[in-house]
Amino acid sequence: QVQLVESGGGLVQPGGSLRLSCAASGFIFSAYSMTWVRQAPGKGLEWVADINGGGNSKIYSNSVRGRFTISRDNAKNTLYLQLNSLKPEDTAVYYCARGVVRNPSPEDSWGQGTQVTVSS
Repeated sequence: QVQLVESGGGLVQPGGSLRLSCAASGFIFSAYSMTWVRQAPGKGLEWVADINGGGNSKIYSNSVRGRFTISRDNAKNTLYLQLNSLKPEDTAVYYCARGVVRNPSPEDSWGQGTQVTVSS
């Protein structure tokens, strides 16, 4: 059974940083690309970034490129998202997903996510 558990969110001031984690189980983690998506209050799901199984190919949305870094540790079955230079508009629930999910849908199955709030 595929299980993805996000953690690491919190309240941070503008300009601050956070590191999100996604613990994966139930599948061969290194064989899959992984994706981070987010949902801001009152808005739809937004693709943030994805990474291939080996970790050497990373793609970012225009809204986060240069500020966020996606990475993975296949030995620990864990996906990460380093969030730097945070802005209030980054406030959202962040979810991880197995595979490349550039058009996330609310009809897909999502975990509990982790809340990131950027506010002074």
